[in-house]
Amino acid sequence: MKFVTYLRVSTERQGQSGLGLEAQRAAAAAHVAARGEVVAEFIEIESGKRSDRPELAKALAVAKRAGAVLLIAKLDRLARNVAFIANLLESGVEVTAADMPEASRFVLHIMAAVAEQEGRAISERTRAALAAARARGVKLGWAMPERKDEQRRASTSGALQNFLKADRHAASVLHFVRQHAGQGASLRQIASDLNAQGVRTARGGAWHAGTVRNILARSPDIGSSA
Repeated sequence: MKFVTYLRVSTERQGQSGLGLEAQRAAAAAHVAARGEVVAEFIEIESGKRSDRPELAKALAVAKRAGAVLLIAKLDRLARNVAFIANLLESGVEVTAADMPEASRFVLHIMAAVAEQEGRAISERTRAALAAARARGVKLGWAMPERKDEQRRASTSGALQNFLKADRHAASVLHFVRQHAGQGASLRQIASDLNAQGVRTARGGAWHAGTVRNILARSPDIGSSA
């Protein structure tokens, strides 16, 4: 199997010094070992001000011509970048990541869906959830100088963000769960399929029949915070 590797550094100085590149090369080499060979390498130097990635475009083109797999050494935060994921999905090139080998095209679809939803509606969701919390009598205000009120506010904010994260995650897998349930798949089969695709629960765990059942039971309310 042939691989085209795609490495990233955040500044030109970092790119020239090699800081971070060797670790990425080592991760890529470990992934390729016993699987095939690297036929090309591309290094993206990101300034923080540019959203385009010319080296990614070159890497995709070479991988497509060579029938190679695009190996991303470090996917991490890029998984939340809608434009980046869209380019990968539209390229028709097989993609894998050294730091996230479970990231199949199905997983990338879910990542893109979640990232797009966040980018489009995060502020609206937050306002709606805050309003709902206030309606329940939750104190969200910043009360200085009392430290207890500050801690209570931080705790409430953390719980709110956890709720929103879980709701977004549930919404991203709901279509898959409903579709397979409609085709007659059992809860255990659906859980097994999600695990096989590398999809984790909102807490990062494996799926079970019970967690799939919870998603279906909550389906009328999922996404209502959007």
